[in-house]
Parts: sequence; C-alpha cells; structure tokens
Amino acid sequence: MSFETPLFICGPLRRPRQMLADQEYGGHASIHDDDMAEKLGFRAGPIEGPTHFSQFVPLLGHVFGRAFFERGCLSAHYQNMVVEGEQVRAFVALPDGEAHSTRAWAEKVDGTAVLDASASIGPDHGQTLLAQRLAKLRPPEKLVILSDLQVGMTGAADEPVRMDADQHMGALYPFSLRQKLERITENSPWYADGAQNPWGRAIIPLEMVSVLAEYSSRAAKFPVKGPAVGLFADQEIRMVDGPLFVGEDYLIRREIVALSESKRTESYWVKTRIFDAQGERLKAEVLLNHASLKHSFEGYEEARAAL
Repeated sequence: MSFETPLFICGPLRRPRQMLADQEYGGHASIHDDDMAEKLGFRAGPIEGPTHFSQFVPLLGHVFGRAFFERGCLSAHYQNMVVEGEQVRAFVALPDGEAHSTRAWAEKVDGTAVLDASASIGPDHGQTLLAQRLAKLRPPEKLVILSDLQVGMTGAADEPVRMDADQHMGALYPFSLRQKLERITENSPWYADGAQNPWGRAIIPLEMVSVLAEYSSRAAKFPVKGPAVGLFADQEIRMVDGPLFVGEDYLIRREIVALSESKRTESYWVKTRIFDAQGERLKAEVLLNHASLKHSFEGYEEARAAL
C-alpha cells in the first residue's frame, strides 16, 4: 500500500532538570537563577536549551543509526522556555526514502512549542534550519551591547579543552559530566563505558557538546558590553568526525558569523569549531546565537538614543 501521509516518531514525556541555578557570568547571576528570571519578567529560571537535545538522540539514532553520532546535525530555534517540573516530548518526522534530513520538534504536554529543528546526517546537510534563519537576517540598526563586535571577528587565541567524567565545568556550568548523567533525560551506557559502544570509548552526550564548546568561551575575549543577561536563542550542534570522547583533548577556535537584533535582544552568532588536540582535524561545530536582553543593560535606551 502507498500513502502520502507524513509519519513521525516521538519519545516519552520527560521532566528535564535544572542544573544552572548557580550559574554565574559577567559577575552576576544568570537568567537560570529564579530571582534574576523573575526580575526580568519570567516565571522562573528556565532550563538551558540544549538540555532538550538529549530527548532527540534515541529518536535520531533510530532514524539514522550510528551515522548520527558520527556526522549528525541538530539545528534548533528555541521558541518557549521550560522550567523544572514541566513535561516535554520530542518528535522526529520519518524522512522519505533515503533522505538524509528531516524535521524535529519538541512540545510541552499542553502542546506549547519548545523548539523547532532540522536533523540531518552529513557530509552534505543541505540547508539546515539555522542556515535558513541566517540567510533571512537583516543587518542590525543600532547596537549598544554589541557595538564593538564585527562579523568575522575571531577568538583571541586557540582554546585547549577537554571533559573528564568528574571535571567541574566551571562557573558557567557548575557540575560535572557524572553529575549530569545522574539527571539527564535519556541516559546510555555509551556515555560512561566505552566497552558498551561501537567506538570503544565513552562518548560526550550531544547536550554536553554545548558545554564543552562554551566552557572556555571567556578566553575568546569578545568585547561584549555589560552587565547584561543573556540567553541561547538558536543553536546547532554538528558532528564532522564524531563522536567526541570523554577524557580527550581538543582545540577550539571561534568566529562571529552574524550580528542581529530583535525588539528585545541584541545577538551575536558564534561558530565554534572543535578540532583534535593538534588543531588539524575538524571534529565538530557548534553554531550559537548569544542573545542579550536589552532591558537588562542599565541605561540601554539612553545609550541607543545617543548613537
């Protein structure tokens, strides 16, 4: 029988956990702190966006197999915040035939959209969701918080990074991988025991690739004015020669690839390239839209008017 009916698979409802309540950056609490979130008009401190990436991994592993862990990409636009206690479900549309890309999305139990995404396997990913969004960006009119940034600006230096199982990931991520695995929505022995997976080494979970990519981000020394409260608005994690391994040394290089603004935010889009320890072989890329809330920057309107 043949039908044109689009089909999808979904995972169970999960309650993702908040692990950034004690996060600090720029000398102040982050939006993930309940008090700070309430001051900014939010109900409570939201769960970090890439936490939701874990719910897609079993689904995309089912659709694309081992290839997703080695050269898969999840490209997401965050739509609505989730606070601890809320339930979320991930969905993936079944691709047609031999297609290498498909749509993915997440919803709260009441149907509220959490994120929209494209999922694909490379090397030819086609136009990912964030590639489409970047292509539609208009040049910002007047930037205050990001006035000293330029497209093409690179990080101040190469950044050596690694993630050991019990390594505390710093003020930005006040927990270790082992602590994350105690709360992650979709755990797997692949994350802790190399004997259990095809690569013979424990692999870094997809959501923790975001942590690895941001762990040393202060070393880039991008001249962002502050203090201002930031959040992740869009994010793409792409494996080139994956997966990434626990306890492996890597080298990070960063580049600002776009600047944009909305009514509430100023954004700089950073492409973080993760290489082997020698900086020769590209292993993965993370594209992240760092959005700063305009009203969290003291004197924003006055500074903008003076431009």
